[in-house]
Amino acid sequence: MDGGFFSALGELFSGAHLFYLFFGVCLGFVVGILPGLGGIVGFAILLPFLYGMEPASALALLIGLVAVVPTSDTLTSVLMGIPGSSSSQATVVDGFAMAKKGESARALSAAYFASLVGGLTGALVLTIFVLVARPVILLMGSAELFMLGLLGVAMVGMLCGDSVLKGLIACGVGLLLGAVGGAPATGEWRMTFGSFYLYDGLKLVIVGLAVFAVPEIADLLAKGRSISERKLLGRGWLRGLRDTWAHKWIVARCSGIGCLIGALPGLGGSVVDWIAYGHVVQSSKDREQFGKGDVRGVIAPESANNAKEGGGLIPTLLFGIPGSGSMAIFLGGLTLIGLEAGPAMAGSDIGFTYLIIWSLALANVLGTGLCILLSPQMAKLTGVRYSLIAPFILTVVCFAAFQANKHFLDLVTLVGLGMFAVLMKRGGWPRPALLIGFVLSDTLETYFYQAQQFYGWSFIFRPGALIILLCAAATVWSVMRHRNKLRAPKQDAAQNTIWRGNKYLTLFLSIFFIFAITDSWQHSALGATFPMAMALLSLSFCLLYLWRQRTMTPQTAVPAGETGAPAMMLSMLWLIGLTALTGVVGFAIAITALFAALLKLKARASWLMTATLSLCGIGGMLLVAYYARMDFPWGILQHHTDLPWPLG
Repeated sequence: MDGGFFSALGELFSGAHLFYLFFGVCLGFVVGILPGLGGIVGFAILLPFLYGMEPASALALLIGLVAVVPTSDTLTSVLMGIPGSSSSQATVVDGFAMAKKGESARALSAAYFASLVGGLTGALVLTIFVLVARPVILLMGSAELFMLGLLGVAMVGMLCGDSVLKGLIACGVGLLLGAVGGAPATGEWRMTFGSFYLYDGLKLVIVGLAVFAVPEIADLLAKGRSISERKLLGRGWLRGLRDTWAHKWIVARCSGIGCLIGALPGLGGSVVDWIAYGHVVQSSKDREQFGKGDVRGVIAPESANNAKEGGGLIPTLLFGIPGSGSMAIFLGGLTLIGLEAGPAMAGSDIGFTYLIIWSLALANVLGTGLCILLSPQMAKLTGVRYSLIAPFILTVVCFAAFQANKHFLDLVTLVGLGMFAVLMKRGGWPRPALLIGFVLSDTLETYFYQAQQFYGWSFIFRPGALIILLCAAATVWSVMRHRNKLRAPKQDAAQNTIWRGNKYLTLFLSIFFIFAITDSWQHSALGATFPMAMALLSLSFCLLYLWRQRTMTPQTAVPAGETGAPAMMLSMLWLIGLTALTGVVGFAIAITALFAALLKLKARASWLMTATLSLCGIGGMLLVAYYARMDFPWGILQHHTDLPWPLG
């Protein structure tokens, strides 16, 4: 491999390298379509098999997986409204709305081709940055990264629907949920209620599934129809390709955003799709269809989250600084095969760097082809009566939710946050804003304390930080200016009618913010500053929102096309029952009972179909758990009886 460029090119097209690359692509496809797993789990599964492998083959496996997960995770995001991974959460907003209108093929096609361009752009940028990245990356200190986080929060204004106040309040909830657990600066336990379960904070996969997947499951179960409102399945693939070409400048801009965010250690993939989504909303003149099935809302995050993989490899390969959790495990994989990240990857080991870059580009092409080949069959699921596929989706959601802690309280948290998200959905609250706040909470707080320690309060006036701060201010100004321009009489009339439940939901959130303030008083200044400031700001927004509601007419009827809160809450009884039964007999027995009960009672399937589908669904879950060496949450039964796996 010391021959560099040409030897790397020859290795790329060798039979062994192509075989392992395709195998990695297939594994990445499977990992991506299983919600809650993502690249970190995929890498963790691969690492034990890397011992003793030839370095080029091991790299093919790793790169094949890392390149395809951000593409394949689009399937569940679009078809079922379940984020396939943290980097596909923004795709749910418009992608799932398109699927419900019968445009799933168009959404998937646009997403795949945008992902392909984004992935190739990431590989190209990585090639260029092999020589010039060091000074660019080193310019970004903690002050600049904190300001970049603020810019991400400012993007919430692009996602907050008809009410800026609702968006800010929802973001405040997310920021405070992200502050639960140990304080980054001092390690003090905040808002834990003395529970060991909360000491490590809430997990992103649980919050993401609760905020997006659970309300959609409850809504569709209450309606009793299929996901798609029309029967236009398997069509629209060429239209999606044309959409990508028509919005090529959006793809180009968002791919650049993805590369930049991916190259900044600490931000990673959990925020890049939201920043890209916020950018496309803010830069578009016609914004009314965003959130209702606008293809641009699919193209932007998908091009960004694929490009970020190439960007994430920049600090990982050149400086040994992983930009995300998956890159940290990738770095460990390099060590296992005898490669050391750092300047050597641009020197003596430049051949391996070229091989990684070209493998990344080729894996994106292979992954896109595989997704296009398999998607038409999966897209037909949107035309099936939802009560028939709900047991499968509930199984996947619950299975994914407890992968972080393997604890019964994972399901309790999922149900609790899910019920809150159901009320948010009914009241028109921006759920993406909550998730953005949660994702950015730890990053913002950590960089804020670091910036204070290194520079004092003068960090605000550092040139890079000042430029980013001005961009954030311009973003907020642009949003407010846009809102004022849209205040037509028709809109004003609509905004003067509110759901009566919003008042009580806002009062509940006010109590939550007051609790956060009182909890902060018990901690040191370093541990209290961030949550105290966020809670005070959010409480003031709540009071302002309640004051503005005085002039609005309470509305109790359900708008056309929407599901009432009581009906959605009744659907939640299935998930509540699963959680309660898990506490008694354990998850494996409880999910089997739920599976059969949903099919028989809700879908009214025959006994043969119930038995067949239950066997397929539960068998598939057990197969994944067996090979991934995963246990299920226990109940009272398992604590008092010695049962074999998977029952115990």
